[in-house]
Amino acid sequence: MTVEAYSATAGDQTDTITDDARRLRRRLGRADLRAVPEARRALRELLRHWGKPGRSEIAELLTSELVTNAIVHTDHDAVLTAVLEPDGLRVEVRDFVGRRPERHTPSTDDDTHGRGLVLVESLADAWGVRPHGVGKSVWFELGAEAA
Repeated sequence: MTVEAYSATAGDQTDTITDDARRLRRRLGRADLRAVPEARRALRELLRHWGKPGRSEIAELLTSELVTNAIVHTDHDAVLTAVLEPDGLRVEVRDFVGRRPERHTPSTDDDTHGRGLVLVESLADAWGVRPHGVGKSVWFELGAEAA
């Protein structure tokens, strides 16, 4: 089964969800904030029958935080990859800027900035940043059965 396949060469998003690999891969356009709800929707489809109640909602929230960070804090495209295995989920957002993300303590004066990585750190079973030759990947993992 393949869900929503669009031409990446035309600049459109590409989602590939297969029964074999249970993998989602999506190109995120530069500065395109529409990618955030679209990524959540694609991940929701991938996770439709996965994990204990509430796990897929946490995965959607954390994915939207990583996607938003990549779109807002870089001036480049990014790539979202989610891999679903029987024991858990790994989500990775790769961008093409070498600058590492900084974890900020949210200010009480500004309720819209500084919470993304705090949420990821608090809710993910594991997370990190992996450098690439050009850019980096920020990733998290969630187990299917964790509370």
